[in-house]
Amino acid sequence: MDLVCASANPDKYTEMVQILSGAVNLIPRPREIPEVIEDEDDLEGNARLKAVAVQAATGCAAVADDTGLEVDALGGAPGVFSARYAGANATYEDNVRKLLEEMKDVDGSKRGARFRTVALIAWEDGSETIAEGIVEGYIAATPSGVGGFGYDSVFVPFSGGGKTFAEMGDKEKNEISHRGEAFRSLKELLGGGNE
Repeated sequence: MDLVCASANPDKYTEMVQILSGAVNLIPRPREIPEVIEDEDDLEGNARLKAVAVQAATGCAAVADDTGLEVDALGGAPGVFSARYAGANATYEDNVRKLLEEMKDVDGSKRGARFRTVALIAWEDGSETIAEGIVEGYIAATPSGVGGFGYDSVFVPFSGGGKTFAEMGDKEKNEISHRGEAFRSLKELLGGGNE
């Protein structure tokens, strides 16, 4: 099955290819498709905006995801604003720096957080397939590791043996990550006859 990736983020595309391999031929988002403004107030809404826009532009089924880091001590922030937490053109490093600055006085027992991903396929007939993945963990006091992207250097999943996502290899991370869970669930739904 062919699906067009609605994400322009090369890091997300690489993870999606790894997780969906064997079930889906993931086609990179065509460069000529303009950036989709993500202005919904939840992850599902933003994933829908991207998938529907790319499906309409290409005429093919398209898959998108939106991911948020929800930090308990910050009332669930940055959440839907995770990618632009430090501003519209923020880098991964800018966002991590802002997060750590806001948490500098939060002690270890109150640093709980979770990553949440909503993955959504917009089909040619207007129908949708949706899946969600969540991984619980906490925010480290300092970045550690060189892999991954986004907040991976400061997010320590409870199921990761004390390592940040950035300290894990791709396979190890994908087995326990929010995106891995969401796209494995999507893969199962596709195997259930939604082709």
